[in-house]
Amino acid sequence: MRLLFEVLARLPLPVLHGLGGAMGVLSLLRPRHRALLRANLASAGLADRVSLVAVAAALGRGFMELPAVWLRPLDQAIGLIREIHGQEHLAAAQARGKGVLLLAPHLGCWELGGLWFSANYPVTALYRPPPQAWAHELMKAGRERGLATTVPPDRSGVKALLGALKRNEAVFILPDQVANKGDGVWAPFFGRPVYLPALPYRLASATGAAALVMVCERLPHGRGYRLHITPLDELPDAPEAAAARTHAEIERFVRTMPTQYLWSYRIFRRHKKAPPPPPEFPAP
Repeated sequence: MRLLFEVLARLPLPVLHGLGGAMGVLSLLRPRHRALLRANLASAGLADRVSLVAVAAALGRGFMELPAVWLRPLDQAIGLIREIHGQEHLAAAQARGKGVLLLAPHLGCWELGGLWFSANYPVTALYRPPPQAWAHELMKAGRERGLATTVPPDRSGVKALLGALKRNEAVFILPDQVANKGDGVWAPFFGRPVYLPALPYRLASATGAAALVMVCERLPHGRGYRLHITPLDELPDAPEAAAARTHAEIERFVRTMPTQYLWSYRIFRRHKKAPPPPPEFPAP
């Protein structure tokens, strides 16, 4: 598989996105996959506004762009970013001197957004190995470039994240991963309750770190990417309120580029170890 990725990494981005789009559309032939996309779009209230075919094509592009992101030389990979909006917010966050919490949802090419940051600044990120050995090798090597460090999602990893923030460095977290050990927090997302990690908000409360949402938007026709950085000013100390603020900002971004969200992810599911949602939420 690595050899295949190395070959694909040499192809121009428009070709990768063209192949990926076709592959994504073909994936709709799988009934389970098609049903999952429909269910998630319906849960978000977008089923009547977003084309299932467009969503599937975007998912395919997201997969096929990974060889270019992980295996091209660092300068070539981050050179795919054509525009950066909001870099002044990053400078302001760093000037506070309490660390930077980068929250990158499963939207657009989040892998490239993290890579851009690590090419310029020290950043520490949690890393949970995927079940496939080939994917683990490629993903870990792709993410540990530049000034990036990955740490395990356990106590030692959390300690490393705290240390990075205290050194006024950055921590990179995917805030919309379903919490799977009862260590999450309920908050609304598209009007539905989702149980997502409380860790980023506890880190912000413990250190005073500035929180930013970072989204790497995929431009049409393989033209590259547009990086967005927006601040989450003064997150509340309560994880529930902080999560609600963050989810609202993520939702705002998703509504501007709805096909680019990872709708194949079971974000609306409830893990068996999660407590029941608060009574003010409808049943998930």
